[in-house]
Amino acid sequence: MDRHENPLAAFAAAIIAVGFLSAMDAAMKAVSLDYGAMSALAWRALLATPVVGLAYWLTRPTRPSPLALRLHLIRGGLMIPMSLTFFWGLTYVPMAQAIALAFVAPLLALILAGPLLGETIGPRLVAGSLLALIGVITIFIGQAQADLGRDAMLGSLSILLSATLYAFNILLMRKQSMNAQPLEIAFYYFAVAGIGFWLIAIPFGAPPFPKSEIAALLLATLLSICGMLGLAWAYARAGAGYLSTSEYSGFPWAALFGFIFFREIPSLWTLAGAVAIIAGCWIAARPGKVEHPLETA
Repeated sequence: MDRHENPLAAFAAAIIAVGFLSAMDAAMKAVSLDYGAMSALAWRALLATPVVGLAYWLTRPTRPSPLALRLHLIRGGLMIPMSLTFFWGLTYVPMAQAIALAFVAPLLALILAGPLLGETIGPRLVAGSLLALIGVITIFIGQAQADLGRDAMLGSLSILLSATLYAFNILLMRKQSMNAQPLEIAFYYFAVAGIGFWLIAIPFGAPPFPKSEIAALLLATLLSICGMLGLAWAYARAGAGYLSTSEYSGFPWAALFGFIFFREIPSLWTLAGAVAIIAGCWIAARPGKVEHPLETA
C-alpha cells in the first residue's frame, strides 16, 4: 500500500481528529446521562454502520487481506469493553478529568511501541511525554483535594481501565492503517463493535432508543466517523510512538466542550497541568529528526 510520509501533516490531522472525538465525547455523555452508555454506543453503531458501509461500498473495495481482516476483528472486539468502560465512567466524572485519566493511554502506547511495533523512540518524544506526565500528575494532585464521592471514584477507575485498553488500540491503529484504507477501517470498526454491543444487550433487552437526545446521538455519530477517518489517515503517515503524543490535545478540547455543554470549569491545578501537557506535545512534535519507521523504510 502506497503511503506518502508527512509526519507534521499527520500530527496536525491527528490533533483535529482528537478534537472531533472530544466533541463526540460530549455528545455521547449527554446521551449516556439520560439513557446509559450501552444505549448510546449500540444506537450510534447502528446508525453509523450503514452510512460508512455505503461510502465504503461506493469505493468498490477489494476483499481485505487475511492480516487486515484479523486486525479489524481484534480492534472491533477491543473497542467493546474500551468504549463501555469509558462512557460509563464519563457519566460520573467531568470531561477534563476523564481525559486527564485517559492520558495513561498514549504514555503506555509510547512505551509499548518499541517492543510491539519495533519503532525507535527518540529522546525528543521521551522528553515531551515526560513533561506531559508531569502535567497529568499535577492534575491528579488538584483532583485529590476535591471530594467527588464514591461514584466518581468508580468512574475514574473505569476510565483508567479503558485507557489501558486504548493504549493497545493506538498500536493496533498503526498496524491497521498500514494494511487498510480509512473507510475500510471505519466500516469494520462499527460493524464488529456494533454487533458486539447488541449481542451483549440481548440478555437485558434492547437498549432504549434515545428519542429525547436524537440530535446529540446523530452529532456523536457524525463526529465519530470524522474522527476515526482522520486518525486512520494520520496513522498511515507517521509512527504510533510519534502520534501518541497528539492524544494530549484532548485535554484542552475536553475542557472547552465540558464548559460549553456542561458548565464544567477546570481548577487551577488542572489548567497548570494542561500547560505542561501542551508543552510536552509541542516538544514531541517539533520538526527535526523525528524517529519512526517511515524514516528508515
